Amino acid sequence: MEKKLTRSGSDVIIFGVCSGIAHYFNIDPTVVRLGWVIFCLLGGSGILAYIISAIIIPSDKI
Repeated sequence: MEKKLTRSGSDVIIFGVCSGIAHYFNIDPTVVRLGWVIFCLLGGSGILAYIISAIIIPSDKI
């Protein structure tokens, strides 16, 4: 079965991007969320990357 990167529709905090990435790599969503917060605090470009990811990555709800 082919793996697809999608935003999660069930484990959502803001848009489900971190949860979708975590499911794709089969890791805990909390780890991805913490990494994203650290990424945002270090340079601020993480917020822009999150917004772009929320627009580009399709939702798993069809």
